[in-house]
Amino acid sequence: MTWRALLPTALLVAAVAALPALGPAFHALFPEVADPVYRREGFATLALLHAGLVVGSLLPAAVIGIGLGVAATRPGAREVRVLADALAGFAQAVPPVAVIAIAVPAVGFGATPALIALVCYATLPVLRAAMGGLATVPPEAIDAARGIGLTPRQVLLRVELPLAAGPILDGLRAAAVLAVATAAVGAVAGASCLGTPIIAGLVNGNPAWVVQGAVLTGLMAFAVDALLSAAAPRRAGAGRVRQAVSAAPP
Repeated sequence: MTWRALLPTALLVAAVAALPALGPAFHALFPEVADPVYRREGFATLALLHAGLVVGSLLPAAVIGIGLGVAATRPGAREVRVLADALAGFAQAVPPVAVIAIAVPAVGFGATPALIALVCYATLPVLRAAMGGLATVPPEAIDAARGIGLTPRQVLLRVELPLAAGPILDGLRAAAVLAVATAAVGAVAGASCLGTPIIAGLVNGNPAWVVQGAVLTGLMAFAVDALLSAAAPRRAGAGRVRQAVSAAPP
């Protein structure tokens, strides 16, 4: 992993550590504010809780998105493809605040309504990446796998998914970055995250707190994007397919 991939993470860690000591600087920027640094909860704790919301929403979004993508690309599943794309598009079209407002009466305040909103938002990029990636698998590769006796399940796991891994991982990366930015809205429902200083700043008329929460959220989004970009294998699908085919029974 290169220093370019680690630089946003290093900046995020440095910002979390340095913000509590930057009271004089924020007081100079916002002299009308009596308490220029958010101290109700530690920034490190808020960052970890924010990351927990992202991971907790990304896992079900990946399962739903990839599962629907696989189902929609099976032969004769045109109706499934249209329905899945429409449902995921509708879920992302609804503002996250509206999803939280609808979910709160049913599940109460806290992290749960935020997770519901994040899953709705993160599923569409994964679904479209899965459908697009699986659609690009060469039919010759599938025919060759069938010709050596692989079952449909083995063709999917050993040929189609490895060849579509690159686009699917790109979709997961886009969903993760989207979830980092959207998770800040969870503070509206009482979820502790990096959106908490933003909401507290808006309620109390403290722009310094808003800036601190926004800066940390932005740095986390850059860090997640850089780390996932560096970790994603590039064009490894063909090698995996060759391994799978060579390991298949005659």
